[in-house]
Amino acid sequence: MFENLQEKLNRVFKSLSGKGRISEKNIKEAVRQVKLSLLEADVNFKVVREFIKAVQEKALGEDVLSSLTPDQQFIKIVRDELVKVLGEKNVGLSLSSKPAKIMMVGLQGSGKTTSSAKLAAKFKKEGKKPLLVAADVYRPAAIDQLIQLGKQIDVPVFVGDRKNPIRIASEAMAEAIKNVHDVVIFDTAGRLHIDDKMMEELKEIAKILNPDEILMVVDAMTGQDAVNSAKVFNETLELTGFVITKLDGDARGGVILSIRHVTGKPVKFIGVSEKIDGIEPFHPDRVVGRILGMGDVLSLIDKIQQNVDMEKAKKLEEKFAKNRFDLEDFLEQLREIKKMGPIAELMEMIPGVPKDVDLSSGEKNLKQTEAIISSMTKEERRNPKIINYSRKLRIAKGSGTNLTEVNKVLKSYDQMRAMMKAINSKKSKFSKLFKGLPF
Repeated sequence: MFENLQEKLNRVFKSLSGKGRISEKNIKEAVRQVKLSLLEADVNFKVVREFIKAVQEKALGEDVLSSLTPDQQFIKIVRDELVKVLGEKNVGLSLSSKPAKIMMVGLQGSGKTTSSAKLAAKFKKEGKKPLLVAADVYRPAAIDQLIQLGKQIDVPVFVGDRKNPIRIASEAMAEAIKNVHDVVIFDTAGRLHIDDKMMEELKEIAKILNPDEILMVVDAMTGQDAVNSAKVFNETLELTGFVITKLDGDARGGVILSIRHVTGKPVKFIGVSEKIDGIEPFHPDRVVGRILGMGDVLSLIDKIQQNVDMEKAKKLEEKFAKNRFDLEDFLEQLREIKKMGPIAELMEMIPGVPKDVDLSSGEKNLKQTEAIISSMTKEERRNPKIINYSRKLRIAKGSGTNLTEVNKVLKSYDQMRAMMKAINSKKSKFSKLFKGLPF
């Protein structure tokens, strides 16, 4: 995420670092490089122009030129201005109706259907009773796709007659009221490009529903085309916000830095992976942290709290205290890590992690370690001391690995066990979760 932009901006910051004093010329050159970095990241030129104007005015002030740490002052200015461009704070959903209505709109291929299901899964996790409505009757298999996603997250999907989206929307509301649903999410039709017929249909649905939220789903990888489409959708429907998808596949970041400035409407959610739980509320300051390579510890803490079973963590802590931590516990901890998503995504949130480290081996090691431990008998997992040479050979064969890999896992387990004995009970859950794991 934002890899190219992050790399270029860091290069600019390094050009200023270590200088006890910097001149107006240094600052102007740094600002010029920031401008080029943003334009290459496909940020809207009007956004870049206003952003650069604000940065240059502040950077040429006395505070920076006379500072003992001018590079840090400059980074802070860039950070603060980026946060302003993105909206400064998280803007949540406004769901006052009962049931609340969310209308998902956008072009075909933007990820509307998947995003609708992701939001439904999020609401269900929060204890709400959502209903999904398949109002996209034009795209082949759109309705069936939503039905499958609904089954996956155990959320009902209303399909109606599969022909008339306006009738489907009306009947879905009656169904929602009858079955006491808290929130209704309408997956509306998209097109490969904007056309008048589509927009009229969406206006008609919006008129009937009077939705609490009209969220446009935007594919981050489509660049300025997405920003232009967003402008037209907003002028026609009066959007309440955006869901930006495929950010994990976009190394530039231009859409997310442009869309709010151009439309005046906030980004409310970002899609961070293809998984059904791969959606996060949008926090401008946290995203800027990622763009500037400063990490995003708050999002990492959120991820841990959402995915780690705290009851299991407590039991594990008790086992550590009594020195009863075995390979079954080790395997359980690996599975807790896997639930939080790809290692590369987690590492991106930690400040100071080098960006040139190949993290693909980490994913492979997690899977391999799980396969090796799963190939052991229950007795072996609970009492690793009995694992002799012949047992290791059998485990290697059963897991499709070799003796060296089996020995590595056992060594990692021993190291972790030794470390955990020494961990102070006041250390953070984060330390306990990651310390000694075989990345």
